[in-house]
Amino acid sequence: MMAAPARPMLLRTLKWLAIILTLGVVLILLLASLPNWNWLREPLAQQVGNKTGRELRIGGDLEISLGWPRTRIRAEDITFSNPAWARKKNMIAVKQVMVDVAIPPLFRRRMVFDDVRLDRAEIALEKSLDGRKNWLLDRNQRDDQARIVISHLAVTEGRVEYRDPASKTNLIAQVSTTGHLQDETAAALRFGVEGQFRGQPLSAEGSGDSVLALRDENRPYRLRGAGRIGPTAVRADGHITNLLQLSAVDLQIGLRGGSLAQLYPLLGIVFPDTPPYTTSGRLLRNAKLWRYEKFHGQVGKSYIAGRLQIDSGGKRPFLVATLNSRKLDIADLGPLIGARRRDTQDGTARAAVSSDRVLPSTAFRKERWKRMDADVTLKASSIVRPDALPIDNLSTRLRLRDAVLRLDPLRFDVAGGTLAGAVRLDGRQAPIRAAVELTARKMRIARLFPRVDLNKASIGEVNGAIDLAGTGDTVAAMLGSADGQLALLVDGGSISKLMMETVSLHLLEMLQLKLTGDEIIRIRCGVADFAVKDGVMQARTLVFDTDIVRLDGVGRVDLQQEALDLSIVPKTKKLSLVALRTPIHVQGRFAEPQISLDKGKLALRGLGALALGAVNPALSLIPLIETNTGADSECRQLIAEAKVPVGG
Repeated sequence: MMAAPARPMLLRTLKWLAIILTLGVVLILLLASLPNWNWLREPLAQQVGNKTGRELRIGGDLEISLGWPRTRIRAEDITFSNPAWARKKNMIAVKQVMVDVAIPPLFRRRMVFDDVRLDRAEIALEKSLDGRKNWLLDRNQRDDQARIVISHLAVTEGRVEYRDPASKTNLIAQVSTTGHLQDETAAALRFGVEGQFRGQPLSAEGSGDSVLALRDENRPYRLRGAGRIGPTAVRADGHITNLLQLSAVDLQIGLRGGSLAQLYPLLGIVFPDTPPYTTSGRLLRNAKLWRYEKFHGQVGKSYIAGRLQIDSGGKRPFLVATLNSRKLDIADLGPLIGARRRDTQDGTARAAVSSDRVLPSTAFRKERWKRMDADVTLKASSIVRPDALPIDNLSTRLRLRDAVLRLDPLRFDVAGGTLAGAVRLDGRQAPIRAAVELTARKMRIARLFPRVDLNKASIGEVNGAIDLAGTGDTVAAMLGSADGQLALLVDGGSISKLMMETVSLHLLEMLQLKLTGDEIIRIRCGVADFAVKDGVMQARTLVFDTDIVRLDGVGRVDLQQEALDLSIVPKTKKLSLVALRTPIHVQGRFAEPQISLDKGKLALRGLGALALGAVNPALSLIPLIETNTGADSECRQLIAEAKVPVGG
């Protein structure tokens, strides 16, 4: 019963839809056939002004080619003004522009330009100190959604300026492309950039594809360029996908600079202070992960290679690296711990410590530690070092997390043995709280002192332990406030007889060995045991016992003042016809230690000899004659005998 009235209503609805669609098609055809679109310039400018509060001016012809899903617009002599706070009058001034407008996004209130081509354009992009951006089209320039999305951009000739005073950035780029605006196969774009980036002077030049793929996820953009940012020189060759978001990067990158630490203002990644460096490798990016693969180069005089990656997707950037060095110059590690550098950016030497100081005194940059985490493994198979520093290999794992830096494990191959353990620096504290635990095993005496000729025939091993904790922002301050202990032990072995006779000042035996040749004598035991309090190392046990002489020592080493005050007393175990047994003093600064004999004791012994000589000339030798008063002793017994209380 109800079907009959419903049918005419449906027919009427379809009829009106057909009429509307027909009128729409007719209207589009009429608009498309219009010979002149210039009548639309004023209404369009008024609409833009009402929306943005800024002036759009079209001084030349306006052409519109309607289509689906894109409509092409051509215009000449275009200017679009800046907001009042901007430095320049216009944000855009272009002689000729061609734009492909995507129609479907308009129904979602989004403006998308699939393709933009500019000829003789001047563009001024600017951010205010309070965060406004002149390319945002709302009246307050704060709504990130109020922008035109540009997928591809080509510039025949133009000048682009970017200014951000908050980040101390002001860049001016000159770009040019050989070819016409409508030419789809124009030659490569060339660019030159000058200005300041994050407070660092910048200059660069290079070339790329003529069409900038700003947002295209399927079309990598070819880029080649070289330049300098502050003290850092950069060269790059490869592809970038989505230039605005850098969704994928594949570039061969070369870097050169005065110190890796100088990359921090540019990248926000904490690298240590180093000597000048150069490196090259492949830079890749996928999502939040950056990788620098198969890189190799030189830091100071050290060769370095490996791979690293930075994950920027977490609370802080996380650096993971594996580094290998086929030749590591030990001097290049100095800046890492605050020691003086051999040279600087201008090629001159820079002293990080005063001339009478030895311990590193340049502060760690702990304020940067909380801005990233790291896990770095380093292995060095060959060490370039002074002869007096018998280090052969180095391996460590550095971990930085929540401003706490750890070197664990840390291992050096030293003098045929090992020095291994861990170092911990807590940057959450002010000043830094430091802890060091190291164990020495099987270090050979002969290699510990390679410059001492008489020591080359020595046989024996040194074992020991270091356990220290201190506070400070420099290595010098940490050691100057340290508490803990340090102990070294030699249990058995052999050593040069001439060297021990020399230490004991056995004059006749020294002369005899010089004439007949050196001999080897047995080492019974050697102990160096120090208690450390407030940076002062106080000798608890200091003794070296051989078959012919025993050396006992007392005194202290002040790490804060970098001062020595030690006395060593030789005690002979055999008859020596001529001996000048007297204490030996080791005193002075670390930079210039002084070794001297106790002149008072020598003078007293000389006076005694003269007094006896008045009675009988032969008796004058008595004060210089030593008798055998020693006895064999093991290390355990020796330690017990030589133990003295701290401060005694």
